[in-house]
Amino acid sequence: MALSGGQNNRGELRIHESLDELRTDLADYVAELSEASVKERGVFAIALSGGSLIGLMGKLCEAPYNKTVDWSKWYIFWADERVVAKNHTDSNYKLAKDGLLSKVPIVPSHVHSINDSVSAEEAADDYEFVIRQLVKSRVVNVSEISDCPKFDLVLLGLGPDGHVASLFPSHPALNESEEWVTFITDSPRPPPERITFTLPVINSASNVAVVVTGESKAEPVHLAIDDVRPDFPLIPARLVQPTMGKLVWFLDKLAASKLEDSNLNN
Repeated sequence: MALSGGQNNRGELRIHESLDELRTDLADYVAELSEASVKERGVFAIALSGGSLIGLMGKLCEAPYNKTVDWSKWYIFWADERVVAKNHTDSNYKLAKDGLLSKVPIVPSHVHSINDSVSAEEAADDYEFVIRQLVKSRVVNVSEISDCPKFDLVLLGLGPDGHVASLFPSHPALNESEEWVTFITDSPRPPPERITFTLPVINSASNVAVVVTGESKAEPVHLAIDDVRPDFPLIPARLVQPTMGKLVWFLDKLAASKLEDSNLNN
């Protein structure tokens, strides 16, 4: 059970006493969205991120989810990726393959990773082209109010500086509104070259979940969710505001430790 939770204009808060409870709730949430999407559309288009997220999704590899989820209908994407070889230790693809994709029966051709043999700019262009083709075939849905892809679920982590995907504070990529996928070559965290979904794509998703654990993330969680003064820094996570979709925060009690009481008692 959640330690506490609530709903505010920054989304639904699910705050958990332990990491084990968070992992179970996250697995339930993803499995339920998968079932609903497959029933409605025949597919489930999910975008992953890196960091600790994949480890926190680990219960999906276990019973009952490994048997009850219709893995053949999953289409996998990445909300951001490091422009490194797929077998490189920094690769989000490798992280997901080792921690999740190799442990469940996902169709290999449904896994859409980036082209790791070209420049960051070319990789971003190539990835957007792939997504555009899959929007045409309705593997990925399309937003009702823009031409953006409408992923069934975008899963994000949160950096200590408040970044999500590879959208970093004060970076020009935050202002990109035309491209679906953009690139950076100057990431403040290594490796420097990355591709990332833009904010319009993240905010066009049917569901966005931000999964955050640990005391080191308490301050960015506070800045992302609470009503803070105008002179406080505007972090990228605060710009995650699904236009028509639903935003859910999965937090452990350490990550939630600086939230205002008004958000904990709703």
